[in-house]
Amino acid sequence: MQKILIIGATSAIAEAVARVYATRAAAVFLVARNAARLDVIADDLRVRGARQVDSAVLDVNDLGAHAAVLDTAWAALGGIDTVLIAHGTLPDQAACDASVDVALQEFATNGTSTIALAAALAQRLQSGSTLAVISSVAGDRGRASNYLYGSAKAAVSAYLSGLGQRLRATGINVLTIKPGFVDTPMTAAFKKGALWATPDKVATGIARAIDKRRPVAYLPGFWWAIMFVIKSIPEFVFRRIKL
Repeated sequence: MQKILIIGATSAIAEAVARVYATRAAAVFLVARNAARLDVIADDLRVRGARQVDSAVLDVNDLGAHAAVLDTAWAALGGIDTVLIAHGTLPDQAACDASVDVALQEFATNGTSTIALAAALAQRLQSGSTLAVISSVAGDRGRASNYLYGSAKAAVSAYLSGLGQRLRATGINVLTIKPGFVDTPMTAAFKKGALWATPDKVATGIARAIDKRRPVAYLPGFWWAIMFVIKSIPEFVFRRIKL
């Protein structure tokens, strides 16, 4: 029986991933800020076949509370073999430009809190387990429209790259997940197009990447080629492009 901890469990992608594991009769521990929403998701997962569902409330920016929640999750499931970190916000870049405090708070939510959780989890996971973390294609190169968000995701991706290299010998796989545009409540105001994916499609890709113990997963896969091209553009040219 798989035992999965999902942090940021009320996000659209995380909820879709939880449904995938429920159909596998996995034991699931959900963590998020909204207790009422956690209860609704937990009930749904039980109906879908989850062997066990427990939950805890956590504000990820309360770094001092991380350890207690992780202790609770480990005790509830009797150990954990898979972790998905999926929390995050989509900052307003103009607001970040106007306020250093806003910029630092958004970086803390999307970057610092994730790194803190990954560091703590690396000390708990055992050989054969997987630590999967949702970063973003936005972290591959800073763009004027969302460079605060991109910089936080870049920090997460770089941290996970080094962590994965360090933990490889222990048998723990670190998976960096880099979704492109995903149609979720967080992106409801954006105009959608051919490059957009559904949370269910991304969730299927995440579960597959975890199963195959991949180090990095661009989702959908075509984003690897798109970002390869974008990263290859010389900086003096890139600065003239509006993205």
